[in-house]
Amino acid sequence: MGIRAVVWDVDDTLFDYTTADRAGMREHLLAEGLLDGYDSVEQALVRWRRVTDAQWARFSAGEATFEGQRRDRVRVFLGEELTDTEADAWFQRYIRHYEAAWALFPDVLPVLDALAASHRHAVLSNSSLTVQDRKLRVLGVHDRFEAILCAAELGVSKPEAGAFHAACAALELAPHQVAYVGDHPEIDGQGAAEAGLLSVWIDRDGAYTRDDALGGPHRIASLAELPALLGADTRFGAPSTFR
Repeated sequence: MGIRAVVWDVDDTLFDYTTADRAGMREHLLAEGLLDGYDSVEQALVRWRRVTDAQWARFSAGEATFEGQRRDRVRVFLGEELTDTEADAWFQRYIRHYEAAWALFPDVLPVLDALAASHRHAVLSNSSLTVQDRKLRVLGVHDRFEAILCAAELGVSKPEAGAFHAACAALELAPHQVAYVGDHPEIDGQGAAEAGLLSVWIDRDGAYTRDDALGGPHRIASLAELPALLGADTRFGAPSTFR
C-alpha cells in the first residue's frame, strides 16, 4: 500500500517564518528605539535569531515551557531582568509587527490543490496549538488539514519518534503509509525517516551541503517536486533538483 497521507511541518515549510520574523523584528526594534546599541540592523537580527534558537532548544528539550521560552528570549535579548508581565508585553508588541508579515510560500497552495484528491493532510509542529491553529486560519489553509498536532500539547517534540507516531495515530495510518515534509534536515528529515515515515526534506535555498541520502530523507528544492515523489496522479509537478 502506498503513501496515503502527508503530514506537514509549518514554519519555514508552509509558512515563510524566517522572512516574517526578520521583517517583524526589524520594525519592532525601530519602534522600540533599540537599534542604537547595534552597528547595524543585521547585527541585531542575528542576535535575535541566536537567542531564539537557544531558547527554542530549551523548550524542545523539555527544559522550559512554551511561554517560558518566549519570556526568556526577551530577557536574554534585552539583557534585563523583566517580570513575566513585562516580558509578555514586549513580546506581544513584537508579535503585532511579525503577524503583519505573515505569508505562505508561493508553492504551497498549488501543491495542496494538486494533492487534495489523492492524499489526506495533517500538521505536526514543534510549536503550540494556540499559535499554529490561529496562524493556519489567518493564512487561509486551516481547513486543508484533518489534524493539527503540536509539541506543547503532545508533550513530545520532533525529532522524537513519538511525535511522528502521534501524527500517524491521529490519521489512523501506519508510519509507512505517511509522508512527512519539513525544512530541517535533522529535526524533520532524519527524525521522520527514523520513525518509519517517508521523509521529505525541503531545502529551498540549497544551503546545506550534506548528502540527501544521509539519514534517509528525500531532498527537494520546491514543493512542486512532491507529487512526483509521492507518485500522485496529477499534472502538477516538477522534476527533482537534487539528482
